[in-house]
Amino acid sequence: MNAEKPAVSVVAGPEYNPASRSMVLRLLVIPFAIYVVWMIVTSLFEGNVRLFLSQDPSGIIVYTVVACIITGMIIPVYCLRESFVTGAVNLFQIGFRESRRTLSASVLTSFTCYLGVVLVLPSGTDLAAFAYMFLLLLPTAIASVMICWVLLGTHVQAFVRSGGTVISIAAGSLVTAWIFCLTSFAHSPPASLQPALVGFLVLGLVAAVFFFAVRDVYAASILVASGLAFVMSGRVGISGMEVALPAVAGSAILAVLTLFGIHLYFARNFRTVRVPA
Repeated sequence: MNAEKPAVSVVAGPEYNPASRSMVLRLLVIPFAIYVVWMIVTSLFEGNVRLFLSQDPSGIIVYTVVACIITGMIIPVYCLRESFVTGAVNLFQIGFRESRRTLSASVLTSFTCYLGVVLVLPSGTDLAAFAYMFLLLLPTAIASVMICWVLLGTHVQAFVRSGGTVISIAAGSLVTAWIFCLTSFAHSPPASLQPALVGFLVLGLVAAVFFFAVRDVYAASILVASGLAFVMSGRVGISGMEVALPAVAGSAILAVLTLFGIHLYFARNFRTVRVPA
């Protein structure tokens, strides 16, 4: 009879040294390399072919699987596993929390975003079209949160942790906001570059502050998806949304299930314990 696999304890002790060469590689070089790969794959499968404008159902599914799920969600898991063992990050810092807290944070975020949509959208705007854009951009939002904040943000914070909480939060927020802003170049070309960059930068700052304050992947993904539906509205074609809706809905569900699977994997295999200094 096989024994149940023991959980791996994450121990954050005084021996943690972010200045070591291996830590520089693990906390900065590898996460940034994963970010660059994700940007390239996103550009190839979405930006270069203007996928969100063409609304090709098969293209949407392939983009979701290759760029969002494999590159943007699964690959970061391997980097995070090593960081758990070294004590650089823990489950709470990367935003995978207990189910009750996640549910309440997601519901409150969804309600707030809905109110924002109702108040900001011009009178007569089709809410169904906005909901469609939300579903279409949800896999992109989840991958963005996983890469920019769960991976890069927490690792940048771990690298500057010795500078104190204020330095850690400020560095993580500013770096990830600009990193997220740069992702706009990987998507379909905008009609006007400057407003697009400003929109991504503002959304990146808001999302960074939100993530580091709330520390919940699901709530952050809802916020980013809602924000992307605003800042990328000019890059999304809705004329063929009836035809593409099954692929869009299926891709969104697949991305959410993958995120849930990652959460379940972390919860079963890793736990955080406090060790006195």
